[in-house]
Amino acid sequence: MEPRLNLSGSPLAAKSMRHIGSASRAIINGSTLPSATQDLVMLRASQINGCGFCTDMHTKDLAHSGETSVRINLVAAWREATVFTDAERAALELTEQGTRIADAAGGVTDEAWATAAKHYDEEQLAALVSLIALINAANRLNVIVQQPVGDYQPGQFA
Repeated sequence: MEPRLNLSGSPLAAKSMRHIGSASRAIINGSTLPSATQDLVMLRASQINGCGFCTDMHTKDLAHSGETSVRINLVAAWREATVFTDAERAALELTEQGTRIADAAGGVTDEAWATAAKHYDEEQLAALVSLIALINAANRLNVIVQQPVGDYQPGQFA
């Protein structure tokens, strides 16, 4: 499978991707939001958006960081799974609502926000919201160009 557009071959697309990556790294490296939560959030948004490239990347990154296969495999069914903390569940709910904004007239509910705010301080919430927005942007780029999936190696974009 070939992508419709080579994102790294287009100077403008490559520059955009570098900025998205740079912003993501700033959150990942500069936030006290737990790294497992960050990866779970990025995986869940990628699953919702049908982004095979990012789903591949985040499942491999989670496994490489020592996350269990049970937790990785149950991210898509987190509501029924007993393997996530209340804080992770709040982050996953915020991710789902923030990713599916068009599906709900009001966007993210006050209840989802209040639940997340019980578990995360203001800086962590800022990181969480920014991460959700950035992964959604990356998902959309990859889905639109039909980025091939399967070759990602953990740490490839570090």
